Amino acid sequence: MTEDLSAVETRGHEEGSLQASESPFISVVVPCRNERDAIGRFLDSVLRQAAGAWDYEILIADGMSDDGTREILAARAQTDARIHLIDNPGRIVSTGLNAAIRAARGEIVVRMDTHTEYAPSYIQECVEVLLETGAENAGGPPRVAPRNFKTALFAAAHHSRFAVGGAKSHATGYAGFVDSVFYGCWRKATLEKLGLFDENLVRNQDDELNFRLIQSGGKIWQDPRIVCFYEPRMTLRALFRQQFQFGFWKTAVICKHGRCAAWRHLVPGTFVLANVLAAAAALCGLALGARQLATVAFGAWASILGLYAAACLAAACVDSRPDRRMFPFLPPFYATYHTAYGTGFLTGALYWLFRPAGRPGGVFTNITR
Repeated sequence: MTEDLSAVETRGHEEGSLQASESPFISVVVPCRNERDAIGRFLDSVLRQAAGAWDYEILIADGMSDDGTREILAARAQTDARIHLIDNPGRIVSTGLNAAIRAARGEIVVRMDTHTEYAPSYIQECVEVLLETGAENAGGPPRVAPRNFKTALFAAAHHSRFAVGGAKSHATGYAGFVDSVFYGCWRKATLEKLGLFDENLVRNQDDELNFRLIQSGGKIWQDPRIVCFYEPRMTLRALFRQQFQFGFWKTAVICKHGRCAAWRHLVPGTFVLANVLAAAAALCGLALGARQLATVAFGAWASILGLYAAACLAAACVDSRPDRRMFPFLPPFYATYHTAYGTGFLTGALYWLFRPAGRPGGVFTNITR
């Protein structure tokens, strides 16, 4: 990942950039919990930021880590006054972000994450894009660096339009308005006006905030000038757990607002439900001796799976263009994205329908790395 970032030159204050007299103070807010192995590299990445004439602080909201992360943070805070450790007793991302935002002294808030490495110009570009475009939120696409064949597979799936439903926020070359953006950069006043992040959400709190922002008439801008490299889940099992949680918590967002932000969020759940219904009908037909029902149901199920397999192969042809060795390995990634999100979505629909007391735990909230 370092090699990829070294190729990204730090942008200077070119014509049209902000002057020092216009430079706001910036607060970088970071949620973390039990990140002993990642926190050092992350801090090095942030402290290398070339923010020009702009001063910034780093507020890390720690979810009461018990693996040594807090000790590392405390030691680094002693050596660099920009680093501030904030307690996050809620232990989830939304409560951590809110705690850091409330403590932030900056006019501009830039969100970062410990499992991402940032180009030296990241903060500068975030703030410049925010102010140049007049958007209420600005960010860059979540790149994945293909360091070897395995990471190239995960990168290809992560950037695949088929895998992610055509979301523009995954398109590394796209500059323009989007319905959500990776991490984000806002004026603090904008976040306060929106009421900060919803602390009832363990996942999808960023998408939900962006939904409220758009509903209030705000705009979100993505710009490929803003460069960072995200570290994805590196096993299909971890990827499945992550996408399952995304699907589960997406239904909480839909229940809260009574509508879906984008139609693509409904597709994986519809796909999984169609398979479940077709399989159930086929098995019921066999159990009841209803041969015609079983035949029709099996035919429908086979058609669904056949069309999906063909779509996976077509997508793999496109996504494996950089390295044809990836072609046979990509369909399982697509299936993981779609079945995990869809299963989580359906599970969430049932869960939030009955709304048991308290916040869900276990597989719905556990860290997926």
